[in-house]
Amino acid sequence: MVMIKVNIHQAKTHLSRYLTRVAAGETVVVCNRNVPVAEIRPVPRRRSTRRPIGLGKGTFTVPPAFFEPLSEDELDTWTGKAG
Repeated sequence: MVMIKVNIHQAKTHLSRYLTRVAAGETVVVCNRNVPVAEIRPVPRRRSTRRPIGLGKGTFTVPPAFFEPLSEDELDTWTGKAG
């Protein structure tokens, strides 16, 4: 990973130049009097392919108790009536 250190004045003066390098994958560390205060790094790229569906099929089974009604105490907890 390539990292560039620049002071605030350099960053303000040449921001578009540094953003071009960030877009190419580099990270720019902005310093105040040579003390790092911020990083400018590339935003993760969006997926170019669709996510596959069903990769976890068969790895989890919903238990029958999941479909049973909740008790009054549990309902009160979920609805904010429990106190």
